[in-house]
Amino acid sequence: MTPTIIVAIIAVVILALVVAAAFFLGGFSVSSGPRQTLDEARAWQQERYDTSFYDTCDGGEYTVEGADGYILHAKLLKSPVPSDRYVIISHGYTDNRMGALKYARIYLGLGFSCVIYDLRGHGLNAPAATTYGILESRDLVRVIEDTRERYPGITQLGLQGESLGAATTVAVLAYGPEVDFAVADCGFSDIEGVLRAGYRNAGVPVFLVDLADLGTRMRYGFALKDARPIDALDANEVPVLFIHGADDNLIAPENSERMFGRARGPRAIHFIDGAGHAESAIVAPEAYRAVLEGFLEQLG
Repeated sequence: MTPTIIVAIIAVVILALVVAAAFFLGGFSVSSGPRQTLDEARAWQQERYDTSFYDTCDGGEYTVEGADGYILHAKLLKSPVPSDRYVIISHGYTDNRMGALKYARIYLGLGFSCVIYDLRGHGLNAPAATTYGILESRDLVRVIEDTRERYPGITQLGLQGESLGAATTVAVLAYGPEVDFAVADCGFSDIEGVLRAGYRNAGVPVFLVDLADLGTRMRYGFALKDARPIDALDANEVPVLFIHGADDNLIAPENSERMFGRARGPRAIHFIDGAGHAESAIVAPEAYRAVLEGFLEQLG
C-alpha cells in the first residue's frame, strides 16, 4: 500500500473511533444510572422521613400528553383542607414522582394540593433519553396547562423542582407559563458546566464532554450545550426562589447563585447548611418550610 492509502486508512479508523466514542458518551450522558421503580423510591423516602401522609391523600392517578405526544404519568395529592392553591412538583434524575414527597409534605401543610408526575424516561413512563430540561420543560408546559384544565378555579399555581426537576422548572419559564411562582432546589444553570466540573473532579479528560455533546447531537437530535436553564431567566417575570444545599458537591451551589444573579424578576435565594445534593428538605424540613412560607408571604 502507498503512504497515501495508509494515511487514509488511519484517518478512517481514527474517525470511526471518535464517532463510536461520541455515540457511547452521548448515550451514557442521557441514560447513566438505573431508574428507580416507584417502590424503590418510596422505600428510600420512608427510611429518611415519615411518608405515611401519602396513603391518606385523597387524589387520583392519571396521564398527561406531553411534548410530541409522549405520555406522562401523574398523581394528585389533594390538600387535607379545601384549597384552590396547587403546586406541580418535578423530581430529580433517576428518581420518580415518589421523590416529590419530601416537598409535598411541606406544601400540603401549607394548604396546597400537589401534582406529582414522572419526568420523561422515569417512573411509569416509557423509556426515553434525558434532555436536561430541553424536552422536559416542554412536557411541563403541558402539565401546567392540563392542571389548569383539570382543576378549574385555581387561584395560585406554583412550580417546585429538584435537581433535573429544578432545571426543568427554570427552563419552562422561557415559555411564559401561567404560574404564580417557582422554586428551584439544587438546579443546574447549564448541564455542560456540571459535566465539565464532574469530569475534572474525577480526573477524566474534560474534552470528553465535547464528544458526549457530539454524541447526543447524532443520536438524539439535541446538544448538551443547549441545556441551559439559566437562559430562560432573561425575560422572566415569575417570582423564583432558589434553594441549594450548602454542601452540595454534585451540582455546586454556584449554579443557583448564577441563576439568581441572572434573573430579572422577583427572586430570592437561600442555602441550607449541612445539606448535600437534594437533601435540604430532609436535613432541615422546618427551616425549609420557613423559607418557603416567607417567600410565599412576600408574594401576597
